[in-house]
Amino acid sequence: MKRPRIGSWWGVAGLAVDALRRNPLRSFLTVLGIVIGVATVIAVSAVVSGLNTQVMGSVESLGSNIIMAYRFQWASLGRPPSDWLNRPELQPQWADDIAKLPHIVTAGAGLRVFQPQFGAGITTIRHGGREAENVILEGDPPSYDRIWNINLARGRWFNQTDEDHRRLVTVLGADTARTLFPNPGDDPVGQEVTLQGHVFTVVGVAARSKDITFGGSNPEDNKAMMPLSAMQKLYPANHDYVIFAKADTAGNVTEASEEIRELLRQKRQLLPGQPDNFAVFTLDVFVDLWKQLTVALFAAMFAVGSVALMVGGIGVMNIMLVSVTERTREIGLRKAVGARRGNILAQFLLEAATLSTIGGVLGVVLGAGLGLSLRWVFPSLPARISPFWVMLGLGVSGLIGVFFGVYPAWKASKLDPVTALRYE
Repeated sequence: MKRPRIGSWWGVAGLAVDALRRNPLRSFLTVLGIVIGVATVIAVSAVVSGLNTQVMGSVESLGSNIIMAYRFQWASLGRPPSDWLNRPELQPQWADDIAKLPHIVTAGAGLRVFQPQFGAGITTIRHGGREAENVILEGDPPSYDRIWNINLARGRWFNQTDEDHRRLVTVLGADTARTLFPNPGDDPVGQEVTLQGHVFTVVGVAARSKDITFGGSNPEDNKAMMPLSAMQKLYPANHDYVIFAKADTAGNVTEASEEIRELLRQKRQLLPGQPDNFAVFTLDVFVDLWKQLTVALFAAMFAVGSVALMVGGIGVMNIMLVSVTERTREIGLRKAVGARRGNILAQFLLEAATLSTIGGVLGVVLGAGLGLSLRWVFPSLPARISPFWVMLGLGVSGLIGVFFGVYPAWKASKLDPVTALRYE
């Protein structure tokens, strides 16, 4: 087989490809670390990029002008300070005062009965012989659907009359309704369900929530919502209220949040200089929490990828040292016919870079295939290949080859031509 011409850059690259073809197993094992490192980066970045798009879309669909007030911040990493748990609850009637603030459109207080550490409910709802378990219970004001833009698959939201008369009516989540009324012809609206020993009438069914999970059911679709007054009737000892408010525009969220904060400080009778014993926050806190998690994920990805790339780089150095030994006579012959040290150095550096870049290409293909194939296992898991990470993976793999190829290339360029020609 005709060998590529050594004098050109393409010829040098051809020599590296030819070496791969002549020793496929050795070459594959050499670049395996680079393949694993680049594949890890591409696969993880594909999943995280897709999840970023989905999370941001979910937050935007909920609304960028929603403000929440609670005893403490919801979204935070680590264990909350013990003094947070001892803070007094917010009063539900404060929501009426918040609704009167200049930049607030509407506000309302709500209650939830669930396991916050698991994001799932603790209640069982029955209809006939069927049961829906681990249901989240919510007591919401009539204004709740205007705050969160709740979409109903059928029926209606409860109104002020339901609230004033403490009517036992409920709006079921999509999964709860499907569990209790599984037949296609069943219409939950108007049916009765048993909840905490009380009979509730179903007045509506919520549309399925936008899923940002890795697959399976969304806990937010397994819930039952009822008027706040009905929830207070079922759980008279529960006073852990959350106040939701909607600013008039997204641009006024900061001003509206400050207005709520000042009002709550007055309600709490806090003196100037005293810290807040409550938290006012927006959906941005969940975005910030997600960013912290993705930073940690990327850090772990880089740690794994870096170790694999280092192993791959050492493998490239090893095979290039072997190549220098095997081609000692060739190096001596080239020097004898006028090749300079720089020519030899460039040749072996380019060969090392070509070897590692081929490993990078294989890693990109493997990582992209792995990231996209996860959709078959988790249909709701998005994955998006980022050109930035593809170019970065290829660039880093090439640089790894250059870095670890310096010593073998330097060793080859330093060979004495007379000694090299005598080498057997």
